[in-house]
Amino acid sequence: MSAPAACPAPGSPPTVPGEWDTSRAAPAAPGPRVILHCPSLRGTPCALRLRQLRAVLVADHLARALRAHGVHARLVPAVRDPHMQAFLQQLRVDWPAASESTPTESLRSRALAELPSSLDRTLPPGVLGRLCLKKLVEERGRAAGYDPNLDSCLVTEDLLSVLAELQEAVQHWPEDSCSGLTTGAADAGADSCTVVHVVSCEEEFQQQKLDLLWWALDDRAPLHQKHLVCGPVKAAGTASTLTAPEYYAFRHAQVRKASALKHGEELAQDPAWMDIFGVLCAATIKFEMLSTAPQNQLLLALADSSISTKGTKSGTFVMYNCARLATLFEGYMRGVEQGVYPTFPPVSSLDFSLLHDEGEWLLLFNSVLPFPDLLSPTAVLASSAPGLHVTARTETVCKFLVQLSMDFSSYYNRVHILGEPRPHLFGQMFARLQLLRAVQEVLHAGLALLGLPPLSRV
Repeated sequence: MSAPAACPAPGSPPTVPGEWDTSRAAPAAPGPRVILHCPSLRGTPCALRLRQLRAVLVADHLARALRAHGVHARLVPAVRDPHMQAFLQQLRVDWPAASESTPTESLRSRALAELPSSLDRTLPPGVLGRLCLKKLVEERGRAAGYDPNLDSCLVTEDLLSVLAELQEAVQHWPEDSCSGLTTGAADAGADSCTVVHVVSCEEEFQQQKLDLLWWALDDRAPLHQKHLVCGPVKAAGTASTLTAPEYYAFRHAQVRKASALKHGEELAQDPAWMDIFGVLCAATIKFEMLSTAPQNQLLLALADSSISTKGTKSGTFVMYNCARLATLFEGYMRGVEQGVYPTFPPVSSLDFSLLHDEGEWLLLFNSVLPFPDLLSPTAVLASSAPGLHVTARTETVCKFLVQLSMDFSSYYNRVHILGEPRPHLFGQMFARLQLLRAVQEVLHAGLALLGLPPLSRV
């Protein structure tokens, strides 16, 4: 049995192996470029519904997965509402912000030249013109996947503002999001860029109109525009009008109540634990929203008791086992400082044949070794495939982390890792610690793909 050599010895700073890198750095050579457009973020937090929140979390997670696989991913729109930005930060969603809108003069001029006469008295106030979409679909041969009820589109200043931001995103790629690109590649044409509109099912019809309008007004519009449609979200036992901030407040209150039951009411009021409660709440919500394939309907179980359903337990269960691993290695380091255990030997000197338990082989061969291959489908987007719609396996990471946590928890509850300080037992202890360090690295890498920091206590 060979060592999981990519993982450092216990006590050293955790580093994620290169093939699991979840950072935003791009490869040295120019790679694929993907713009993830989430129109749900053009409103205010109070107007954000659960179905729209799901689309936001899918887009954020997909961007992280794409970047980890060497794809240059950019998120649009830039958020201008400071309240929305603060809400996204609570959810550990890393979304770009901007203070000013993109100029629309060139698109407006093109629209006035292309659209029928503005003398149409039937047009509502503020509308520049009406574009016939059926004719455009027929001319471009893009009928596959478009709604058969598409007829016409009222061109407004708001629509042109949306198009201007998308146009700028395609034509001018920021250097910090594609550090490996040359200037020419960063300003490359639309042929090398795929735009994926991540929308709720209610938003798709309007987004299809916007796609066609983009092709009508911009000769350099991307050849590949795809729709990732997120299925509906229903919350059992609550009004259908539940907003995303209300949902967050509900889950946050449950997390605090569960902590009070476990550790006492005083701890639940401790300001030092507020950040931990925030991370646990974000983990609960992300595992709920992302554990089901995005195209499927999602049913949320909102109970009055403390996080009592299987769905809401997933995030806290994973974070709990992350904290157990941290506690294990902290215990070993304290033992080293007190002279109970020797310092960790070179990995090459470890004897992994001392690992006899079935749970150890389960962790190695079901989690540690196959981790990169298991997660690769998350970052696969069939942008060149025919049709308007695209799917993504964004549920893969959550399911993997839950299964890993279950396997680790079963093993940890059964096997005593830090044994008696006897020299003839140290060899097996070191082999087990090295294996669990590899498990910890995988767990941290998976959490990073969800935008969640590891916790050392819960």
